[in-house]
Formats: sequence, C-alpha cells, structure tokens
Amino acid sequence: MINVLVADDELPAVEELAYLLGKDDRIGVIHRAISGTEALRALNTATVDAVFLDIHMPAVSGLDVARAIARSSKPPVVVFVTADEDCALEAFELAAVDYLLKPVRAERLSRTVGRISELLRDGGGPAPEMITVDQGGTTRMIRRDDVTYVQAQGDYARLHTADASYLIRVPLADLEQQWAEAGFIRTHRSYLVALKHVQSMKLTADKPSVSVAGAGLPISRRHLPTVREKLEATRIRPQA
Repeated sequence: MINVLVADDELPAVEELAYLLGKDDRIGVIHRAISGTEALRALNTATVDAVFLDIHMPAVSGLDVARAIARSSKPPVVVFVTADEDCALEAFELAAVDYLLKPVRAERLSRTVGRISELLRDGGGPAPEMITVDQGGTTRMIRRDDVTYVQAQGDYARLHTADASYLIRVPLADLEQQWAEAGFIRTHRSYLVALKHVQSMKLTADKPSVSVAGAGLPISRRHLPTVREKLEATRIRPQA
C-alpha cells in the first residue's frame, strides 16, 4: 500500500484529490495539509511514500516543499498538481515523477499511481525523459513514456499519447535513432511505435499490422522481420 500526503492551500481541492485517491486500492493512508508549512510538518512526523503538491501555495510553495524533500536521505515520490503548466520545466528539474493538471481526472490519476507503484517496487529510478512540445501556441512538457506511437509528417513528427497528439520539428528517422534504447521501433516508413504500448500483432498476408493504444498501424515488408522478432521477445504473439 502507498501512503500519500496531499497538500493544497484550498481545502476543497485537498478533499477532492484525497477522495479520488481513496478509491484506488493501491493507496493506503492519506495525510492532508493545507499549506506548504503543514506539508513539511507532516513529512517530519508521518511515513509517506508519495506527495501530491499544489505548486502555487502562499509563503511555502509546492516547489519549496519539493526542494526540501530532495535534500532528505529517503525522499518520497513527488507529484505536482496545478491549474497551469507555467512551472512544468522547473517541476521536472526537481525530479517530479508526474505533473497533474486540475481538474484531476480519475483515469489520469490512476496512471500516476501506477508510475508511483512501479518506482517504489523498483527502488526508485531516473527522472522521466521529458519532451518540449507546442500546443496551440503554448509550450508544455510531456513524458516520453506517455508517447504510444509517432507518425511522420514531412520534416516533422507527430507524437501520439492517450490524451492528445503533438507536432515536433524532428524527422522520424532522427527519433528512430534517439529513442531506440527507450523501446521504440520502426514498423513502417511513416510510423515508430513504443513496444510497451503494443497490444497485438496481425500477420495477414496482404496487410500485416500492429495495434497500438487502439490504433491499427501498418507493418512494411522491410520492417516485418525485426518487428516480429522484437514483439515476440516481449511475448506478443501474432494473430491470424
């Protein structure tokens, strides 16, 4: 069970997030704080595995709390919760495992709890690889491990996640090389897929394909042997 601390200067926000967390069977004790000072006090008196911090708290902000946490010998996992993304880059420089936007959706929160669970089970790990993207004129950060597949669009590449897609000015061939060690493989001249998000593979004679996050993507003849080898190594067997 994961014991957590929820800190926000608005009590309704604390109670709403605590309610959502309480519905998750992986969550144990839920501590509450309505200021950064209370959060630091709670961290000194309670055993906490993960902290959900509102960034914009008066006096002692969520970023201030995270900096204090980073100095401890056994820091809990940090997740930032905020209504905007102005501090996203600084948040991830503080090794936050995730960044949740208000209002927090139950499905999105569940994925965050899953990440926390994996980190705690593995004894911690490196900070997530972040990618800077532009959406509607707003610069934001997304996690690379949220990208399910990438689609070539000329000299650009479109990154697809469960929630949205983002266009970045990097050719697909460059991403293929840069992301190979992160488990991305080329299936077609137009597609790069994340192995961990592949759900199934079909090897029909005319149109072999993979299913990635609900999308059916083609496999070219050129890439078929490598794709089959990689997927079978992850125990994904081809369907007729």
